[in-house]
Formats: sequence, C-alpha cells, structure tokens
Amino acid sequence: MTETVKQEKDVLEAKGLIKRFGDKTAIDGIDLRIKEGDFTGLLGPNGAGKTTTIKALTGLVKPTGGKIHYYGKDFFNHPKEAKRFIGMVPQQSNVDRDLTAYENLYLHSILHAIPKPLRKGKIEESLEFAGLQEYRDRQVKTFSGGMKRRLVLVRALLHEPKILFLDEPTVGLDPQIRKNIWELILKINQQKGMAILLTTHYIEEAEKLCRNTYIIDKGKIIVKGSPDDLKKDMGRYVLEVFLEDRIEEEFFNSKDDALVRLKECGHAGKIRQVTLEDVFIKLTGKRINV
Repeated sequence: MTETVKQEKDVLEAKGLIKRFGDKTAIDGIDLRIKEGDFTGLLGPNGAGKTTTIKALTGLVKPTGGKIHYYGKDFFNHPKEAKRFIGMVPQQSNVDRDLTAYENLYLHSILHAIPKPLRKGKIEESLEFAGLQEYRDRQVKTFSGGMKRRLVLVRALLHEPKILFLDEPTVGLDPQIRKNIWELILKINQQKGMAILLTTHYIEEAEKLCRNTYIIDKGKIIVKGSPDDLKKDMGRYVLEVFLEDRIEEEFFNSKDDALVRLKECGHAGKIRQVTLEDVFIKLTGKRINV
C-alpha cells in the first residue's frame, strides 16, 4: 500500500516586493514563500525594512512594486478574501486599556464578523489558551506587559487565520517574560498548525523559534535558510583571539581544531559556538544589535 504524503500549500508568496517613501527605498525586491505550518523569521537590525515588509504583506501600506499572493490569489485583486487568512500582532500592545480582557476580545470578534452564537465560545477558548481565563473580567490597564502581549496574540487568532504575522513580539520585555511569550508562540504554531512570520532583531529568538530564516539588511534579503544550515556554512565553532587593539575571529568545524589553533596563536582567546550574528557580520560587516 502506497503511503500518501501530504503536500503543504503555499499560504503566502511575495515576488519582487518594493516599497519607496519618496526617494528612500525601504524594501528592495524582496522574494519570500511561506507554506502552511511554517515558522519563518525575518531577522535584521532596526531600520532594515522588517516592519515595512510586514505592513506591505498585510495591506497596511501599498507596495510600490511586486506581487503578493495568498493561496495563489493576487492580494490586490482579492483583498477581502486574503485578509481572512491574516492574523496580525503589531509591535505595540494596542488593546483598549479601559476594557476587560473579555471585552477586548468581544470587540475584535465583532470587527471580524464572527457569528454571534460562536463568539462566547471562541473568546473563552482563547483566554484559556493564553492562560488568562482568571483575568477575563479585569481591565487591561491592570495587566503586566507580558499579559498584554498574550492577550494581543490570542486576539489575532479569534478569526482562525492561516498565517500569523508577529512584528517584534517580545521587544521591551524582560528575559523571563520573553521566554514565556516564546512558549505561547510555539504552542500556536505546533498545536494550531498555523504558519508564522516573525520579525526580530534578537538572535536568540530567531535561533530558538524559527525553522526558516530570511536575513534582511537595507531592504534586501541577503541570505535565507534554516538557522542550522546558515550557521553550518560558517563552521560550528568560533575562535576569538584577543589582540591588543582588536578581536580576530576564525571559524572551525571541530572544537579540537579550534583548541589547537588557540594554543598555536600565542594570545588569549575564547572558543564559542557559531550564531546567526556571525552569519550577519560575515555578510554585512556589522552587528545586528547596534
């Protein structure tokens, strides 16, 4: 008996995406493809074009050029249909502070024309999924930053989109809250099978969450691939040699080779594993977190 392999469909495909603001080119010929269930990262420094890309893909700004398709249909010819597939979480937690968690989700259900008989059940399910059920009747202005982010995340799921756009979802959060949000994001991807496109300038975030990564700089995609594959192209280990006026780096596939080189060089040094930051530096000559 022949086993049937499920072919995941393309949720989103963008080709040659361009956005100019006057004489400034914010995104310059971006191509990307995201399949059902994918977890994709758009990694780059502040000002690289990440947020503008997200806004173009979700219809918040009109591209200057290029094509965007959702499930094979042109976004601009079928905007209403395409937007049903889209869930959006902006950088800022744009919830109504004077409403309760339940009221915020109820308002969102009205805006997305969710049938009235289904609203209560969907809202209760969302609050439970986010671990916010016991806070359902509290005003959002009493919430911590992490609680607000969780509410914004599940709000975007109410209408059951096929792809969730997360624009710097953990910016400004402390490390422990950030990890809690990572757990919720992974839960959305794994339990709901939802495709995710996440923008970030946090190296660790891209490495821990994303199965595919596009690295962007000055509005252009400079490389793409899985985090592991991108790092393997560099080598597995970095030797940092501390000279008087600078740090020199050498890359090795084995830690033993790096240790041999460290002993030979006659200087103090450190051996560590390769990160996506190293990939970015090699390609651009600068750091992401600047």
